[in-house]
Amino acid sequence: MSKLTLITCALPYANGPLHLGHMVEHIQADIFVRFLRSMGHKVVFLCADDTHGTPIELKALEENQRPEVFVQRFFEEHQKDFAEFGISHDMFSSTHSPENRFWASEIYERLKKKGLISRRDIEQAFDEHAGRFLPDRFVKGTCPRCKAEDQYGDVCEKCGAIYRPKELIEARSALTQKPCIWKSSEHLFFELPKFELFLKQLLSTPGFVSEGIAMQLKPFFEKGLAEWDISRDGPYFGFPIPGEENKFFYVWLDAPIGYISTTDIWAKQKSPTQSAQQLWSPEGDTRIIHFIGKDIVYFHCLFWPAILHAAQLKLPERVHVHGFLTVNGEKMSKTRGTFIEARKYLNHLDPSYLRFYLASLLGPGHEDLDFSLKEFRQRTNAELVNNLGNLAQRTLSLLSSPALQGQLAPQGQQTEGQAMVEAALAKLPLIKRAFENVDFRQATKLILEIGQEANLYLTQQAPWKRLKESPEAARAVLSETAEVIFILSGLLWPIVPRLATKLATQLDVEVPTFQHLLSASYPLLDRTQPLGRVSPLISRIEESAAEAMVCPPKASKPSEALLKPEPKTQESFEVDFDAFLKLQLVVGKVVEAKPVEGAGKLLQLLVDMGEEEPRCIVSGIAQSYLPEALVGKHVVVVKNLKPRKIRGLSSRGMLLTAQNASGKLSLLEVQDAPPGSPIT
Repeated sequence: MSKLTLITCALPYANGPLHLGHMVEHIQADIFVRFLRSMGHKVVFLCADDTHGTPIELKALEENQRPEVFVQRFFEEHQKDFAEFGISHDMFSSTHSPENRFWASEIYERLKKKGLISRRDIEQAFDEHAGRFLPDRFVKGTCPRCKAEDQYGDVCEKCGAIYRPKELIEARSALTQKPCIWKSSEHLFFELPKFELFLKQLLSTPGFVSEGIAMQLKPFFEKGLAEWDISRDGPYFGFPIPGEENKFFYVWLDAPIGYISTTDIWAKQKSPTQSAQQLWSPEGDTRIIHFIGKDIVYFHCLFWPAILHAAQLKLPERVHVHGFLTVNGEKMSKTRGTFIEARKYLNHLDPSYLRFYLASLLGPGHEDLDFSLKEFRQRTNAELVNNLGNLAQRTLSLLSSPALQGQLAPQGQQTEGQAMVEAALAKLPLIKRAFENVDFRQATKLILEIGQEANLYLTQQAPWKRLKESPEAARAVLSETAEVIFILSGLLWPIVPRLATKLATQLDVEVPTFQHLLSASYPLLDRTQPLGRVSPLISRIEESAAEAMVCPPKASKPSEALLKPEPKTQESFEVDFDAFLKLQLVVGKVVEAKPVEGAGKLLQLLVDMGEEEPRCIVSGIAQSYLPEALVGKHVVVVKNLKPRKIRGLSSRGMLLTAQNASGKLSLLEVQDAPPGSPIT
């Protein structure tokens, strides 16, 4: 038996219902968990609600509830939603638990004994009318850089500037709308800079994170790691810090510790011979894998490993990072009608549709995903319903007809379909590798190819035509596609477990594991065993159901703007030919690419244009391309554009791109021309 694998997802915040952004991560992790289980690995899948912090405290206050009561409501809702999406958590707990309080205090004391906790006064925004210090997100004002109004105290959503709350123009409290004053308070800090060398080595360890994520973290080291403020002043919903007065652990300290405390709860309930200390011991053979979004990489790849290392606890073997989810090319927003709550989805559609569609999009990297409602319906109907569902319906309904009575062809009888079945089995090592690499997009593609080949075989053999004249010939053909359906049920189980189970039930067999299929040989089915009860696998998605699951935008018809987005147009005007000829378009080769700190849409590129040195070009293509994917591309560049300052960088040139209906950018590439070649 393999060693135990602990797999976690980032903890959903317990101040509201789950939405499709949460489901991206949990479905991705669940597919991986189910694959490992199908391979015979021992896996414990853990998660919890993140329950502490000022936003929850204030939200509970608005609803006239104690925070403990407020978070309990979402704790129950979240578990129900996850279960209905088929998320197979072994334990789902809460960070507001005795176990988490114990582990937060225990880890703090270990850090303190090692001299890794320091103290110093910091100046904070204070709301005199509310009588409390304010977190950065509860301070609002005018951006000091672009002068955009109503911006948060840490980052401008319009220009991307990062600043301190005191730098805001006319800073005010988001609670009372009164001007802030600034007061000094002593805070506790974890001395993160002492772990710089350790963290650099960890980030360079193969498999810990992708190269693209490691590159995104480089600016933090270039700037210099800062001590991490781990305390907050009361009132604050969280755990009090031992030995301190009116000081509480910052929510981001005890939230990841929830991984350990959930392990503790699981061990107490499910595995009394094991403990969290054993399973998180550096000497143990447990492996730990975190699934997270790219917005919390900083916490999981810098703070968290440093704290675990300092507290003599086991480090994660791997941190798998996924991108953001947009809807029809837009950030999820209730005001724009692009927000989809998990529960509202479940009220209208089968979760198998979403699991399948996300699997078809999720590659091994952290590129963003776009949930296009049109593509969601079209792809799911074409691939899941028409390809896989139709294969099962045509095969099994004919086998269950009065002429064949649900009986397969005798075992050992060979037909030309044997080659098709063996070709499907031959794809298994490739599918296994794709699942291991968390490349579900590739795994889904290979699985669909098996279904397509079986549908083609069925169409060519046309058993429905043979049924009256030669029922045994029809039975033989259908028995071969039944073999493929058996294989597909095992391959699909990690992705759409309910449909896979339904397929196996109709064959009257158990869902085969990956482990079994990898060593299986033709024929796989017991040909003496009759079929089970046959029924349609899954129906098509209707447009009305897709429309109904979306939260309607404010002051507009439900989902109208989402389902029928207006095409983006540019003002039409003419340019004379002489002016056009002044543009110098040349081939450029991208030799280096990296994110621009504090600007999520921008990448800094070094582009070879056949000159003595590469040029710096700042381009807003980070949402469409990973930095590492750009290196080596031959692109089209406007060479004679006047230099301009972008985020303090001198950008000398512009890349040409095309934009699709959902807003995704595609670079115009030139395959066989060296850098500097003119575009004519």
